[in-house]
Amino acid sequence: MTDRQLTWLVLAGTAVLRMLAATWRIRHTNPEIVNALRHSRQPFVHVLLHGQLLPLLWTHRARGISVIISEHRDGEMIARVAHQLGCRTVRGSTSRGAARALLRACREIEDGHDLAITVDGPRGPAGSVAPGALVISQRTGAPLVPTVASASRAWRLKSWDRFMIPKPFARIVVTYGEPIHVEADTARDAAADVERVRVALLAACASAEEQVVAPK
Repeated sequence: MTDRQLTWLVLAGTAVLRMLAATWRIRHTNPEIVNALRHSRQPFVHVLLHGQLLPLLWTHRARGISVIISEHRDGEMIARVAHQLGCRTVRGSTSRGAARALLRACREIEDGHDLAITVDGPRGPAGSVAPGALVISQRTGAPLVPTVASASRAWRLKSWDRFMIPKPFARIVVTYGEPIHVEADTARDAAADVERVRVALLAACASAEEQVVAPK
């Protein structure tokens, strides 16, 4: 695919997303968690699951959040869509450009930007947690905030992450977990704490799924 073809595909895809998302009924739970961090001007890191990226990009659009996106071919399209939605991007992942992405991500936080990272991307397995977010938190002092989305009706791609595309008029619940502060002396010690992040993400997902099935 040429760059021009990719540009047109991204523009068309973003337009379709805007039309689809205009029908979604969105509710946030625990928004006071991120509101308090923003009020105190404390940059933080949204930790996400790759399969939930689309509704989370939409619900966090136009906030200038820096999203870490892989340098793989499929990452280029996601990066361009993210730009269309008013996000900043940091290119790299645990499998390619990791050191450069880590340094750039830390600079983004030091410049006052919130960050978002899919902790099981770009290749999974789904629900796993790579240590990059914890290392970033250890180096910058930025807390990690589990950020998840659940939809009442959605298409699921046949990919490793079962990428979620909420259907028209779906109810979407975005849930924030309690901030995770990484207090470790070294990056290696921080990386060893991935289970705490995984458990927090699972708990946030369970809460979001419960609420989207039985909305208050």
